[in-house]
Amino acid sequence: MRRGLLSDALLFGFVALFFLFMLAPILVVVVISFTSAGFAAFPIPGWSLRWFVRIFEYQPFVDALFVSFMLAIVATALSCLIGIPASLHLARSNSRWANALTTFLLSPLSMPMIVIGFASLFFLSRIGIGVSFTALVITHTVVCLPYILRTVTAVYRGIPRSYEESARILGASPLVTFREVTLPLIRSGIAAGCLFSFLTSFDNLPVSYFFASAQTNTLPVVMLSYMEHQFDPSIAALSTLQLALAVVALVVADRVYGIHRMAVAT
Repeated sequence: MRRGLLSDALLFGFVALFFLFMLAPILVVVVISFTSAGFAAFPIPGWSLRWFVRIFEYQPFVDALFVSFMLAIVATALSCLIGIPASLHLARSNSRWANALTTFLLSPLSMPMIVIGFASLFFLSRIGIGVSFTALVITHTVVCLPYILRTVTAVYRGIPRSYEESARILGASPLVTFREVTLPLIRSGIAAGCLFSFLTSFDNLPVSYFFASAQTNTLPVVMLSYMEHQFDPSIAALSTLQLALAVVALVVADRVYGIHRMAVAT
């Protein structure tokens, strides 16, 4: 009995130390974002919102924030348009090429982002697109597509074929069957894929760095460029806003679909 209690205590202590090791750096950055000092240091001498105001006073931050939002939304939408039909077809396909095609579409997950960025820049420049917002959208869609494909395929494979076959036998067209039967059943997979896609695109630096220009600078690229010349707490304030965005997205997803259902989808 005592050995069991000792084991539980050691396990609890190990888990507590692990979470402290993971969360402590993040909490320090959040605290520094509220400092009243003109430099990044911990502990902070006082509390202030001056560095959050600084974000909206520095025009490159505002422009990059707008570009990152637009890019993440468009790339996620395109990933859904391509990934959902591909998932529905590949999940139920008996073709010997289905697994190979699925692996190919998921391959960006296992490739270094810097390789994807360099290859995309070389290829898109050769076909005349070059450094532009369109090139950013294409590349980010390639990066986001595996998340939609993975989550929707996982959910769709768990749905019995009989559901759709029953609708077809009762006279529903393929479009009506998709809208009334399939789509409601795979919503958790779509929501999980969209959430991961949006956050992945919004925080992506290695790919976006290759397409940086005055009109296509994303927020991570501008933050890196800013830190090369100065390192004041405005970077910590931006990081806190990004963290808050991720938390809000998770809360909204939990309210709409439920985190536990999205976890099953992934």
